[in-house]
Amino acid sequence: MTDVGQNIDAKNAQWSFSGDVAKTFSEHVKLSVPLYSEGQELTANVSEFFISKNSVIYDLGCSLGTLTSMLADRHISKSARVIGIDNEKDMINEAQKINKRKNIKFFADDIVSMEFEKSNFISCYYTIQFIHPSVRQIVFEKIYDSLNWGGGFVLFEKVRSNDARFQDYITQLYNEFKLKQGFTPDNIISKSLSLKSVLEPFSTQGNIDMLKRAGFKDIITIQKYLSFEGFLAIK
Repeated sequence: MTDVGQNIDAKNAQWSFSGDVAKTFSEHVKLSVPLYSEGQELTANVSEFFISKNSVIYDLGCSLGTLTSMLADRHISKSARVIGIDNEKDMINEAQKINKRKNIKFFADDIVSMEFEKSNFISCYYTIQFIHPSVRQIVFEKIYDSLNWGGGFVLFEKVRSNDARFQDYITQLYNEFKLKQGFTPDNIISKSLSLKSVLEPFSTQGNIDMLKRAGFKDIITIQKYLSFEGFLAIK
């Protein structure tokens, strides 16, 4: 076990969101991912273009439900139902303790195998990158099929550069960012080792290609900072 920051211990190639990670996840992720809170606010803002009365909203990989709650608060006057899904029961248990809004339902489920109802807006906030590449296309297709025509899908992902030189630059800049957030060099190396085979980012184009294969034609980047990118796709 090695410390990756915020008293979170992780083994080599065995990063997990279960157990004690759920209790300190919010602080850890805000320090680890540039513009994390700003991206959540942006996602909530974007959702306003797609939500009408009695709409269904999915937040896939909802973790502690911060974005789920923002979406619920934003659309409570439209009687929108917000469904937060995460495959980690510990995350869902914490989310249910924190968020008591009547228009939210949290479920521990696997988005690869679960059945979706028709929806108007779906968010995947740094979620797909943790799904094995062999089944990732299935998830994009399920999301596309779930959306009503004109529905919106916001996808935030860590992305790889399309050139080795740029990847080297971006990696170094990201490490400098984390050092400024208070992580030690040992924290940074340990986190990187723990994510082996767990976090598998695609390039910007790789994500766009998967969205297009699922059926999306209208796709745009709405936020980008180093290797962290947010997309909006419309059915």
